[in-house]
Amino acid sequence: MFDYLLSKEAIKLRKETRDLVKWVPKKMILDMDKDLIRFPKEFLREAGKRNLMGCRFPKKWGGRDMDWVTTCMVMEEVGTLGYIFACVFGVGAELVCDAIILHGTDKQKEKYVKPLLKGEIFAAECLTEPRGGSDFFGTTTTAEDKGDYFLLNGQKRFIVGAEGADYFLVYAKTDPDAQPHKSLTCFIVDRSYGVETKYLYGLMGCRGGGAGRIVFKNVKVPKENVVGENNGAYTVFNTMMIPERLGTAAMTIGAARPALEIATAYTTKRKAFGNTINQFQGVSFQIAEAAMLLDATRSMVYTTARGVDTNLEPRRIRRMVSETKKFVTESCQKVAHNSMQVMGGIGYTNIFPIERIVRDLRLASIWTGTNEVMSMIIANEWYREYFQKNETGFLRDWESDAQEADAVDEKIYE
Repeated sequence: MFDYLLSKEAIKLRKETRDLVKWVPKKMILDMDKDLIRFPKEFLREAGKRNLMGCRFPKKWGGRDMDWVTTCMVMEEVGTLGYIFACVFGVGAELVCDAIILHGTDKQKEKYVKPLLKGEIFAAECLTEPRGGSDFFGTTTTAEDKGDYFLLNGQKRFIVGAEGADYFLVYAKTDPDAQPHKSLTCFIVDRSYGVETKYLYGLMGCRGGGAGRIVFKNVKVPKENVVGENNGAYTVFNTMMIPERLGTAAMTIGAARPALEIATAYTTKRKAFGNTINQFQGVSFQIAEAAMLLDATRSMVYTTARGVDTNLEPRRIRRMVSETKKFVTESCQKVAHNSMQVMGGIGYTNIFPIERIVRDLRLASIWTGTNEVMSMIIANEWYREYFQKNETGFLRDWESDAQEADAVDEKIYE
């Protein structure tokens, strides 16, 4: 952890978060991995009692008036329990509440944010559909304006908290004839008549989060539950991508950290050929690479978090968040891989938790936008910035610094 980047208040909060981590019983972790616990309400209630959720939100609504750097620290620490703990912690308190805090009404904040941050109610975000994941505008869920309310119909899947959440943040098409970015509306939908958890997924990892498919059938959603503007979900979605992807990156570091620490301890005890195996470069270099990657990922997370805190230009933030999500998730998967590799066969058993960490982390590069989508965003924004700099005369003409730069007949582009 980079202590020198944290305020005194943040370091105090880190201790509080670590106390929560110590409070979680081993049985809860194991029961979630076995799907004996479908949704960890007890954990979220305890986090709420300790005022650990949504620390960057105003105190008025249950937060602590802190910043994104501190939020990333909290997400990393929670992630050390297991990736799914940070998933359920972040989906409600960091994603859903973020949308309502930034775009909702005071009445919505009073009803949905304050009790959630206290651990009294639980929420889930509904974005992915059976026919579309990354294609946000391709949603087929509809909400028809009926005057005093909207009539919601459709399905969402891979929803963390489908089993367990009391309300859902749902994106639905409200104007099918409009341009895509003006066709959707964001709603708060209470678990009520017409809202059914239809299917729970058997997952490779990250079990115990109640991930499932939800069906909305003729659900009456009052007009007062629109988040932001009617047909204005694109604005909500854009701001949500920061907690979705930056939060994912931070918690991924936490989930990978125990793997490296377990492997480090193991390699200082395990002997082969008369020496502890950390004495062999084939082992110690893999540990060194994993340590380097964790430090590099944390540097990227905190740099991006500081950029968000200082309100950098939105499109630059978009690129930085996408780079961070991609680099961190892939690097942390490598950390877990190296940790299992140096432990050999015993790392592949459930005698150590490495195998669970490897399974859990496989989700990191898929959810909240696949890493291929991150690459697409990074490329688009990088080229845009490059051309913008060229147009303003910001860049030196690097090509002219070559010895034979004047050989124009050799510069063939078509």
